[in-house]
Amino acid sequence: MFSLEQFLLPMSFWAIAAFGFGVIIGSFLNVYIYRFHTGKSLAGHSHCLSCGTPLRWFELFPILSYMILRGRCRTCGCRIPSRYFLVELATGVLFALTLTLTLDLAAILLWWFIFSVLVVILVYDLYHYIIPDRLVIVLTTAALLLLGYQWWLAPSFSLERVGATLLAALAGSGFFFFLWYISKGKWLGFGDVKLAFPLGLLVGPVYVFSFVVLSFWIGAAVSLMLLGWYHLRRGKAGLHLPSQTLTMKSAVPFAPFLIAAGLVVIFTHFNVLALFSFN
Repeated sequence: MFSLEQFLLPMSFWAIAAFGFGVIIGSFLNVYIYRFHTGKSLAGHSHCLSCGTPLRWFELFPILSYMILRGRCRTCGCRIPSRYFLVELATGVLFALTLTLTLDLAAILLWWFIFSVLVVILVYDLYHYIIPDRLVIVLTTAALLLLGYQWWLAPSFSLERVGATLLAALAGSGFFFFLWYISKGKWLGFGDVKLAFPLGLLVGPVYVFSFVVLSFWIGAAVSLMLLGWYHLRRGKAGLHLPSQTLTMKSAVPFAPFLIAAGLVVIFTHFNVLALFSFN
């Protein structure tokens, strides 16, 4: 077992290093997301999606290149999707925040891998309205490895707690399965049902209920904000809008809400039941 505490360096150094490493990984995740299920090799040279010009070395610095170029291609001037900047930034922040969860190096690496997979799932579902089974299997495997490592590492992490974690994750996923079943897939997709299981493993048995409730709260809040923003824009004269009308019945990918709720619970230990406690 190796801990960052064994190195005589301030935590601020490790946080900055974790953020820097995270944005580099985020840059790779952007490439992976773009080429996932396309048959394209990850070894290909990065290029502008509009004009196809290969990017020079000074255009490949995560976050900085996007800011210096002001979000536009140096050659053709077309806009670079903000997704690239946001993925790099989010991954860097998640990697830095991981140090608030543990200082054990093996656990940190497992968390980093888990957060990387979650970022890919979130972005892929936003763009394609689907959660690839391959990613859910990888995420579940990583979550089980982390659970097993915590069990092996901590004397207080008993076999009974492992069993409780598995049952709670199944219960959370089972609830989403119930919603999927009675709605015949209209309220959420079956991929969301499968994704809820590894997220339930990660939040733990105490917080599975909060994770489920919070996912609906976040989903409702974001949907209402998007609906209000759409109708606000629609009311402005001369503004071009998509032909498809946005309503409360419009399809919205649910995986981002599941992941957002899971991250909130993981980092804050937010307990919904505590809101209704009067003691």
